[in-house]
Amino acid sequence: MMNRLYNSLEPRVMDDDMLKLAVGEQGPQEEAGQLAKQEGILFKDVLSLQLDFQNILRIDNLWQFENLRKLQLDNNIIERIEGLENLTHLVWLDLSFNNIEAIEGLDTLVNLEDLSLFNNRISKIDSLDALVKLQVLSLGNNQISNMMNIIYLRRFKDLRALGLSGNPMAEAEDYRMLIWAYLPDLVYLDSRRIDEHMKEQAEIKHQYSIDELKHRENLIRVRLEDEQARQKELEEHKAAFVEHLNGSFLFDSMYAEDVEGNKLACLPSVGELLEPLTYKDKFVIICLNIFEYGLKQQEKRKAELDTFNECIHEAIQENQEQGKQRIAKFEEKHVLSLSAIRDESELTNVETKIVEYSEDITELYNGLMTLEMQLVEQLEETINMFERNIIDLVGLFIENVQSLYPFLGDLPWGGATGPVGLSWPILLLPLSPGEVGKKCLHF
Repeated sequence: MMNRLYNSLEPRVMDDDMLKLAVGEQGPQEEAGQLAKQEGILFKDVLSLQLDFQNILRIDNLWQFENLRKLQLDNNIIERIEGLENLTHLVWLDLSFNNIEAIEGLDTLVNLEDLSLFNNRISKIDSLDALVKLQVLSLGNNQISNMMNIIYLRRFKDLRALGLSGNPMAEAEDYRMLIWAYLPDLVYLDSRRIDEHMKEQAEIKHQYSIDELKHRENLIRVRLEDEQARQKELEEHKAAFVEHLNGSFLFDSMYAEDVEGNKLACLPSVGELLEPLTYKDKFVIICLNIFEYGLKQQEKRKAELDTFNECIHEAIQENQEQGKQRIAKFEEKHVLSLSAIRDESELTNVETKIVEYSEDITELYNGLMTLEMQLVEQLEETINMFERNIIDLVGLFIENVQSLYPFLGDLPWGGATGPVGLSWPILLLPLSPGEVGKKCLHF
């Protein structure tokens, strides 16, 4: 193994000197190259970087290569995948012939299409979830033994080429048939094009297992979608300050801590008090009223925010149009001024034209600055009005909700404190009206 030959050499650090040398050697050549060396090449402008056979132990100092598309780090002694989090535009990554034991550190490489981890020490295929555009994956000559790793790769819908030869799993008798069956969109396996007839035979052979797997995947997908929908709904309720008020959650969470009340509920004849439309039922009804009211008020706040954003956008757009008109008028007037000045032979006339030109420039500058100040004043007035409206809406919401809470203490058998041993809290929203208004300004 080529990278093992470097173990006798001293490991190298990926520092600025190494990177500058690599960029210089791989940059433009001849006259363009000399000019680039004189002026310097910015790392952020580099699209491709080759660092193979450098005896690199650790990936580091690549944060400046923010626009890098292709990175070659093969034939080194790298032990961990790290230091790549800023390379979000990376499309092609070669980490073959290293000492990597686990797949990690790729969570931000959402544009990666081609990944080579050939000839490493990897035993499990995982931690690739973020690579939604992955098309080519090379994992040959590693230590992957469990065929169940193939199931993990089913999530990559664009995967067309896969390399797994040289792994213990590749020695299995049914190796190719399983991969053809479980990865039906695959076109190349171990650098060979997959025969469509053989793929069909593999699918028939493993149809029962595949159908069962698809069923499980559908169940997982449905559960995930449901969870995402619930989370989205919860976030909407939080934005309206009414989370968990659309049911008995508040009552149950408070009553769960009421030890004495729970004991009392077990006594004879107390059960009669817990018939339909008891204290809990009426409590929940009030919570539902608060919930519905909160959602309606949130819609009003959303409408206010939409109107505010629209006003801001219109003000900026109108101001920009006025500025463009002034600039266009200036250019139209002076489109031939510079040529006329150059062609003028009389010094007096030249000076006169320059003075006129300077006066018009000053006038344009003052006009644009006036527009800028008008925009600032207009935006400030709009923001202040929006903040006042939001504060009024939130204040009204808090006032009306708090007015409902005294009714909870007046419900039957609760007395002034609700169920035995349970004291009702005053509604405390997380933000004051003013703070909510300021929060809404971060649009």
